Amino acid sequence: MRLLAALALALLSGAASAEISVQDDGGRTVALAQPARRIVSLAPHATELLFEAGAGAAIVGVSEYSDYPAAAKKIASVGNIFALDLERLLALKPDLVVVWGTGNARQLVEKLRSNHVTVFESEPRNYEMVASSITRLATLAGTETAGQAAAARFRARLETLRSAYRTKSAPVSVFYQVWNKPLMTLNDEHMVSAAIRLCGGKNIFGKLKEISPSVTAEAVLAANPDAIITGGEDTGALAGWRQYASLSAVKQNHLYAVKSDWLNRAGPRILDGTEALCKHLADARNK
Repeated sequence: MRLLAALALALLSGAASAEISVQDDGGRTVALAQPARRIVSLAPHATELLFEAGAGAAIVGVSEYSDYPAAAKKIASVGNIFALDLERLLALKPDLVVVWGTGNARQLVEKLRSNHVTVFESEPRNYEMVASSITRLATLAGTETAGQAAAARFRARLETLRSAYRTKSAPVSVFYQVWNKPLMTLNDEHMVSAAIRLCGGKNIFGKLKEISPSVTAEAVLAANPDAIITGGEDTGALAGWRQYASLSAVKQNHLYAVKSDWLNRAGPRILDGTEALCKHLADARNK
């Protein structure tokens, strides 16, 4: 009887001390001895993912431009990837720092690890990675129930959008303008291209090697896209294209804008951006 009791106690002790571990988007195993209680987010999309995962109350520091949800605006900022206050970050004594895999300098990540800070690299490049990011971050924060429910809602809405905008028509060719001076776009590795594909479109520069390459106006004219999309509140940034009357997107008035934060941040609101984008491409297709 005593032996059985000792074995049971050993099993319970082992379970209590078991590590919490997940794999981040950089392919590294991120392990914690207990759920994170002091989290710093170094990217706006990561802040949104953490709140969606039910871990908002554990966030003690954020990067600049972490402005959603409203509660994120009340959290202390530690700067941005170009001017990060590392001393202030370390003073917050985080047990987990969530960084943007591409956006945050590799040197910064190594500095954090050299200071014995646990780092989760976040860089979702498709919808499933967004959903799994919610559950993985929830696991690290000990909010699994909230995270699993949020991920389930995300996947259900995604399937609704896929069903609503599934089409057998030829893809609408799209130029996505990130910036106009210099002229920049995104390739197929970015979440924006995933949204374009879901909506029945095709990114004219999807095959370029760089994730955010510079292109020329001549290259856009040669590709002659059916629609031109940009991030923002309005199409003002696309006004320069109107001088090219022969351009198909201009001729048909297929110049559209989708809120930047919805599309350019690989967080839960990517579905808001996708829905808005799908409506624009459906309009272009129907015309």
